[in-house]
Amino acid sequence: MSILITGATGFVGSSLARALAAEGQQIIALARPEADRRRLAGLDIQWVSGDVTRPETLAGLFDGVEAVVHAAGRLGQAGVAEADYHRLHVVGTRHVLQAAAAAGGVKRVVYVSSPGVLGPITGPPADETTPPAPSNAYERSKAAAEQVAHAFAAQGLPVVIARPEFIYGPGDRHVLGLFRAVQQGRFFYIGRGQHTCHPTFIADAVDGLHRCLIHGEPGEIYHITGPRPVSFRTLGETIAAALHVRPPWLTVSRPVAWLGAGVLEKLGRVTGREPPLSRTGVAFFSESRRFSWEKANKELGYTPHHSLAAGVQETVAWYRAQGWL
Repeated sequence: MSILITGATGFVGSSLARALAAEGQQIIALARPEADRRRLAGLDIQWVSGDVTRPETLAGLFDGVEAVVHAAGRLGQAGVAEADYHRLHVVGTRHVLQAAAAAGGVKRVVYVSSPGVLGPITGPPADETTPPAPSNAYERSKAAAEQVAHAFAAQGLPVVIARPEFIYGPGDRHVLGLFRAVQQGRFFYIGRGQHTCHPTFIADAVDGLHRCLIHGEPGEIYHITGPRPVSFRTLGETIAAALHVRPPWLTVSRPVAWLGAGVLEKLGRVTGREPPLSRTGVAFFSESRRFSWEKANKELGYTPHHSLAAGVQETVAWYRAQGWL
């Protein structure tokens, strides 16, 4: 099968590309000309240059393609304007789906979204029927992009929406700072560390995306998450155990953390450096998110196999092999 992957130079896109290429699939990797392609160095894949925000660069690239995985995106972080998220996630998704529809032969499109579109979850794990309630610019842009995907699905394009959550593992750099903070004794809990997150090891995320590609029902949404949600205290202690360091112990109230993060953001704008803590980060660590993967299990046969402890151990080993920890 010929599969075009947008965002192929990113953590998720490159991990999926490697897995599919190992199966013998024909991978067409879409990347901007200036993108760092080292993640996929040595693989027998076809590179094409394009920018999802510039539709003229996509013309003809989808001809002869049987499947598309649209994984291009930008994770939530401080200092990114809402308009930038909108242009990449909403407008960019529209351009990709327009190009896929125009090609005519695309049999399946997987749009990689996020269960973050549901916002903070205060009750039981949320499933795919939970109404979107995005709480920040990143989540709002992903929710709006899902509406674009639904519109194309209603017009007959076989689009499946996959929502992998908080992906970590070998190849990732986004959460490296968290591991370093725990190692250096700088990580602290907001409140008592009782709020929850839902980590997903990269191998499980890749398996779930692959199943969406092969078995996903057009127009449907599937949560692709780790085995269970965990508290941030459990996350911090698990990372500390893998690193053989003292578990995090300091706690800070949310108002104090919020105020401190605001000051650090202002200093970051002056110095040109990314702040060690942002208000986006404070929100993440002081809100709960938990999701059900039951639908993906029933309809796709998806089951996450990597426990938090096992996934963190493997991630630490990889970081150390790179000389990053």
